[in-house]
Amino acid sequence: MKLLLVAGARPNFMKIAPIIRALRAKSKELSEICISFNSMPSAPCSKLSWKLVHTGQHYDYEMSQAFFDDLEINRPDYFLGVGSGSHAVQTARIMIAFEEVCYKERPDMVVVVGDVNSTVACALVAKKLGIGVAHVEAGLRSRDLTMPEEINRMVTDLLSDWLFVSEKSGIENLKKEGKSDSSIFFVGNIMIDTLYYNLNRLNDSTTHGPIDGDYAVLTLHRPSNVDPENKLKEIMGAIFEIGSDLPVYFPVHPRTRERMEVIGLVNKFDGGPVHLLPPLPYKSFLKLYKDASLVLTDSGGLQEETTALGIPCFTIRENTERPVTIEEGTNTLVGVTGGGILSAFEKFKKGENKRGRIPELWDGKAAERIVSILLRKID
Repeated sequence: MKLLLVAGARPNFMKIAPIIRALRAKSKELSEICISFNSMPSAPCSKLSWKLVHTGQHYDYEMSQAFFDDLEINRPDYFLGVGSGSHAVQTARIMIAFEEVCYKERPDMVVVVGDVNSTVACALVAKKLGIGVAHVEAGLRSRDLTMPEEINRMVTDLLSDWLFVSEKSGIENLKKEGKSDSSIFFVGNIMIDTLYYNLNRLNDSTTHGPIDGDYAVLTLHRPSNVDPENKLKEIMGAIFEIGSDLPVYFPVHPRTRERMEVIGLVNKFDGGPVHLLPPLPYKSFLKLYKDASLVLTDSGGLQEETTALGIPCFTIRENTERPVTIEEGTNTLVGVTGGGILSAFEKFKKGENKRGRIPELWDGKAAERIVSILLRKID
């Protein structure tokens, strides 16, 4: 079996890394079986191979070797270098470049993860070439078609032959959209695999140092939150007020920093209760937020990770494609207004925090389940 694994942005690689570890383990197991079978005439011997394709969609697509070392994966076998651009331009560039890879490699299956442009572009190319498509993190829905990621999720799932679901809402969504039971697999959350694996590797001296006392961590990057000047000022004004009660550490996404510089917010927060930090590597960021009293974010993945760690999370959005983090976890939708954020924080100060639980199959073994199913389905 020959696989192409596709990633386009840093979060994609965090989802690909556990799959690669599981593939390595399975390949070793198959090799040992082959060795034992070789003493038997005409014994079967299964061969498993894979290659990693980096589309280069992420703004920082020339990742250093240190990034891949951190995730314990080799540098990609293919780097397409598509760069930034409008959604149409970027998707088209990915499709053209990835088609050439598919013609050259002739894979049995293409594995895509998440919901970025690379995900949908490579799924479409593979499907038109008659190559099987597996989507990891399938079935998530926000019901908000103003989000490009929602469109990517819906189209990718429509094209996929194997749909690997992280929470049970995904099963219901896919069935309503006409997908067959035989194509849907509830395997758990691949990002939790990465989370648990790296929690055990935080002895590295290069990670961010611990912070004394209670503190909050903020991430903010969605265009709808950071591009409109008034909206960004409103959100950061609320964060500044929170900082007077609880220090806030804010690794600033480059897009957000650029917007903050343009409207003069960087100077305002310099040296204040909101500590602006550079973007952090995954392990460094994990060490920072794992002991936080509160996380505020507009990210998807952090909603899941905070639920797994039992950390209260305020999601600065009107909706979420990860409802299990609200229904069972520690996540609260606080909206995108300063008033909504501060109202939630007042409840937090009074101790009115959600006491969540870890959702089913969020046990760090999702990748093992995925690889086992892929091997059964393609043989």
